[in-house]
Amino acid sequence: MEKERLVTRSYCCILAANFLLYFGFWLLIPILPFYLADTFHATQSAIGIVLSCYTVSALCIRPFSGYLLDTFSRKPLYLFAYFIFMSMFAGYRMAGWLSLFIVVRIVHGISFGMVTVGGNTIVIDIMPSSRRGEGLGFYGLTNNLAMSVGPMFGLFLHNAGTSYDTLFAYGFGSCLLGLTAASLVKTPYKPPVKREPVSLDRFILLKGLPAGASLLLLSIPYGMTTNYVAMYARQIGITAETGFFFTCMAVGMAVSRLFSGRLVDKGKITEVIQAGFYLVCLSFFLLAGCGWLMAWNTMVTTALFFGIALCLGVGFGIMFPAYNTLFVNLAPNNQRGTATSTYLTSWDVGIGIGMVTGGCIAELTSFKIAYLFGAALTVGSFFYFRLKVTPHFHHHRLR
Repeated sequence: MEKERLVTRSYCCILAANFLLYFGFWLLIPILPFYLADTFHATQSAIGIVLSCYTVSALCIRPFSGYLLDTFSRKPLYLFAYFIFMSMFAGYRMAGWLSLFIVVRIVHGISFGMVTVGGNTIVIDIMPSSRRGEGLGFYGLTNNLAMSVGPMFGLFLHNAGTSYDTLFAYGFGSCLLGLTAASLVKTPYKPPVKREPVSLDRFILLKGLPAGASLLLLSIPYGMTTNYVAMYARQIGITAETGFFFTCMAVGMAVSRLFSGRLVDKGKITEVIQAGFYLVCLSFFLLAGCGWLMAWNTMVTTALFFGIALCLGVGFGIMFPAYNTLFVNLAPNNQRGTATSTYLTSWDVGIGIGMVTGGCIAELTSFKIAYLFGAALTVGSFFYFRLKVTPHFHHHRLR
């Protein structure tokens, strides 16, 4: 009984820490393109490149963070990365030149890559294996809840004329509270691990590469959406508060978490992912279509715009915990960190590509063409997952 209470308390603390970390993260996501344009007069393609530095740096540290978390004590590494992540919000306030902003952005991405792998791995350690899918689902839900209020809060303050320095201060304060919660997490004892000779499979889960390729293609349009949807709405003439797009998306994710994790725990991993694909593919085609539908009916298109956000939330909310569990089930217990880092690395590569290609395509043509390109990628990802990833997973799964 005492052990169960300790697990519950630690799990609640890690949930609070993750929510507060992602609140600070999502608070700035829709604001930074405007900040770069207003402060440094950056073009759309330049904005995409600068913002992608964050993802590229997170990508570079992911494989090494998985190796370190599998080798050393996880909590100290997690807290150290959390502290650096928090500190970078103050760094943004001091970045008076674009080159210095890029440096801060890179360090922020490195710390994000470490802290997210650490948090996911600690959750896997805390939760019993019979409830791992459900535990990861609710852990991911804290990200979704942060996404529901963070961008809306940030855009509301930005539209109300709040200074960028104040917005950075809100992000810093959120992470300071999160770091306090993270320090209260009690992790199970992890005996010292004899470090094996360095090899590729210590940094990347080789059996997870097919699933990683599918996830990468899927995350490209997701990266376009989280970073450019507010600019897209402005470009096509949607005047409603675009912060509600993220709220609707998060509500959809929250609803899906109520049942998707349990289905994953029952072994329906690939079935759950394929179901999510149907919603996501349809939603991105409709999102691209909003650019043409605005000329037909503004009110209907605006309603459809927010309905798409809800459907995207349900689709991705179904897929996230299932994909995470898929990677973990392909790895032995001593490579949980490596499995998680491979999962998140695949996601980060696609997000970075989405930031760069979304900005470049929008500058050459328009955002609606960029989203149409992203929709086509989701279809390709679906067929690759169904024809290649599913049989590969069922052949190589360890649990």
